[in-house]
Amino acid sequence: MDSLIGGFSGGASTSRARTESHPASKYLGKAHVTARALEVFSSILDEIPGWDTDRCDFKPEIVSGNAMFTVPKKTDIDRVACKEPDINMWLQKGIGTHIRGCLRRIGINLNDQSINRSLARHGSFTGELATFDLSSASDSVTTGLCALLLPECWFTLLDSVRSPVTMIGDEAHRNHMFSSMGNGFTFELESLLFYVLTRAICYFRGVSGVVSIYGDDIICPTGIATYLPFVFQYYGFSVNVEKSFYEGPFRESCGGHYYEGRDITPFYVKAPIERLVDVIHVANSLRQWAVIEGYSILDPEVEDLWLWLKSLIPSRFWGGGDTQFKYQLVSNDISSHRLVEQTNRRDSGICGFYHWLNATWDRTELFDAVQTSSKTMNLNKLRSRPVLLSAVPRLLGHFLHEIT
Repeated sequence: MDSLIGGFSGGASTSRARTESHPASKYLGKAHVTARALEVFSSILDEIPGWDTDRCDFKPEIVSGNAMFTVPKKTDIDRVACKEPDINMWLQKGIGTHIRGCLRRIGINLNDQSINRSLARHGSFTGELATFDLSSASDSVTTGLCALLLPECWFTLLDSVRSPVTMIGDEAHRNHMFSSMGNGFTFELESLLFYVLTRAICYFRGVSGVVSIYGDDIICPTGIATYLPFVFQYYGFSVNVEKSFYEGPFRESCGGHYYEGRDITPFYVKAPIERLVDVIHVANSLRQWAVIEGYSILDPEVEDLWLWLKSLIPSRFWGGGDTQFKYQLVSNDISSHRLVEQTNRRDSGICGFYHWLNATWDRTELFDAVQTSSKTMNLNKLRSRPVLLSAVPRLLGHFLHEIT
């Protein structure tokens, strides 16, 4: 039963738009569910922390399945995803978490992309490892394949809580694809299937070595590199030849690009530069990309460009230390202020308690807090906040300021 205890995400569902989809709000009021998933949910409802079977304000409504929508992927391509029924998603996330835990016990950590990036770097230097990427991977996981590869009891369970029908506008489409992007176990399921297939190829070809999976990013010994595309094609998957590498000194996985062991990962400007935080983000990304490895100095070829971007940013926002943080410029200056998005919080009432209870029922140690109130960012409103520093960083900043 523990594998079915899931949780709600902050994404849109078939009953709620994204603006009304804070996880806590989904514990009360209307909730959509498919008929088979309602049977599973009802059978465990009395045992689930945070749910009260006598509450009259929780009203599950049976629907046929999920609803399709698209999000931008590239300038000319949209990515297809689906909004799942609320209770289906809750159950799916529990199963996804269970699969994730099982994979972690055999060395596949789906919480850490850096493992694949590190192995890709190793492969680019030694040639021992190949990196593969699949095209439309999750869309190619069929119901028949899952029935073939999964134990019968697990296939039956996953089939019960997935959406068998997708609404495309007002038209119902019956799915042969097992689960879409938006399903709470799609990522974990495809990772499991690709790991099993890759391991099986290694076994039958008598090749030993590292196999690492993160979704459709596959790392395997180069000894099976010529066999993997054939086997995956047999099971309905297509290898993206433009993003798969097993010859030469280049490898790429999980967004990391490596040439002969050197990190050459580019950075991307995916939207117009319209606000101060956009300028900071580009400057920090440029700094991370152009820093000379082993030193904290920029490549001279891009230093003038970075200095120009720096001149566009008020000096009180200089002195940050994290290139992933877009509210303060990373530089060797003394830090004094950073930008903060203005936000509004809305109390979620008893919903927040249900959300907290469900999210923490099995904790054995303290870690990240559960956000039980909804938060709305006013994306066009920023304010400056002073940065409090300890004495040692301030002294270091003064020393750097004197020698530069």
